[in-house]
Amino acid sequence: MTQIIDIGSRLELFVDRWLIEDLCGVDFRLHIPHLEPAAPQMQGDYMTVLRDGDRYRAYFRLSDPSYTGKHYDGNAGEVTCYAESRDGIAWTEPDLGLCEVDGSRHNNAVQRTPPFGTNFAPFLDANPAADPAARYKALAGTHPFSDMPGSGLHAFRSADGIHWAMMGGRAVIIPLEYGLDSQNVSFWSVAEGRYVCYFRSFLPPADGPCPPCWRMTSENLAAARPWTAMTAQEIQDYRSRWIHPIPGRYRSISRATSEDFIHWTEPVALAPNLPGEHLYTSQTHPYFRAPHIYIALPTRFHPERGESTDILFMTTRAGSEHFDRLFTEAFIRPGLDPQRWGNRSNYAACGVVPTGLAEMSIYHGNAGRRYTLRTDGFVSLHAGADMGYQTTRPFTFDASTLTLNLSTSAAGGARVELQDAHGKPLPGRALADCPPIFTDAIAQTIHWRNGSDVSSWIGKPVRLHIELQEADLYAVRFQ
Repeated sequence: MTQIIDIGSRLELFVDRWLIEDLCGVDFRLHIPHLEPAAPQMQGDYMTVLRDGDRYRAYFRLSDPSYTGKHYDGNAGEVTCYAESRDGIAWTEPDLGLCEVDGSRHNNAVQRTPPFGTNFAPFLDANPAADPAARYKALAGTHPFSDMPGSGLHAFRSADGIHWAMMGGRAVIIPLEYGLDSQNVSFWSVAEGRYVCYFRSFLPPADGPCPPCWRMTSENLAAARPWTAMTAQEIQDYRSRWIHPIPGRYRSISRATSEDFIHWTEPVALAPNLPGEHLYTSQTHPYFRAPHIYIALPTRFHPERGESTDILFMTTRAGSEHFDRLFTEAFIRPGLDPQRWGNRSNYAACGVVPTGLAEMSIYHGNAGRRYTLRTDGFVSLHAGADMGYQTTRPFTFDASTLTLNLSTSAAGGARVELQDAHGKPLPGRALADCPPIFTDAIAQTIHWRNGSDVSSWIGKPVRLHIELQEADLYAVRFQ
């Protein structure tokens, strides 16, 4: 029996095949983001960009110019800095006076306690039960490769996104092997009703399974105590047992969940890699208009090509334990700038945010760059000069009108048919009842000859059959 899915009044993007049953003369098209002028205040590593009401907040890593020690993940010279904006385009660096950097407290640093300055990754907690004192949360920490306290990921909280405090005194996600040297992202999933973390791990070796990256056992909690509390022999034993990477392993992504942000489940290796592919900084987060769909913008690392990097586009859905990759080529290429062709030079920020009525922005922290796409415009169902169509799987909905995010040429167009679960046109909602639609709109309401109301079919299994010509269909929604 064909499964009936429920889309309610959710926005559904065509970033995967979840809703699609049949395509003819239509294909998926990945849309390349448009490069905007650089913002010098937005240059830093492992960036996160959040929108909080009428304010945008950005967090990123810089180095204290006066630091003269050895540079490694978690060193004492790494600083988490902050910038803010009213429109997501022009940014300022507030004088916060919280941390000393280069001999002064007149700076925009929010914290620099090692090793947490290396990959501090905040989010605005959407949990309705969240304590106001923990309205913002973050994970930060690193692998135990350096002689520093704080191995593993530690939880942080903040009421205002500026003043941060650690939640408890020990790691909540603890590595048992080399890993976490990346931006390990987390968020409250409105769709799942729990916290979700996507963190850096390794693919299992080709010749068999590997042990989990961490386990919440008393032995491992003890091993994760500060290095200063361990003897030299204990440190050596710990390293030899857990942190040396296995040759031939590839950097990848794992997922864990939590009810309280402190106690996390065993991780699941998602393994979205193609053969021979290293993936850094997954940057997985809920899409702001459809929080049941998670957008991921991982960096792809090419050690055999001068350690060059580029940025991919992937998605996953709430509760899923795999990533969808409709496209395996680069989403954002290094481009003409020679400085973008080295290691660590192409990391997208975590967070796609709206910056206009029909525009959303992706940030590139390494170069202070901003890229734009039309709203929902990652991927479209595209038809050229010849007519094509798409037909969905059967689904139910709970709203009275249908809208499309649709762009056509002046000569092109679309027509929409609402069918029953067996593919039979519904009365008054057939293609013949739908005048040609030629438009460019983020939310085009669909009208048939006798109106737009579809409330008679709320809760009943239906299909959408849409004809397209010289058109791009980005999303559908009953609302």
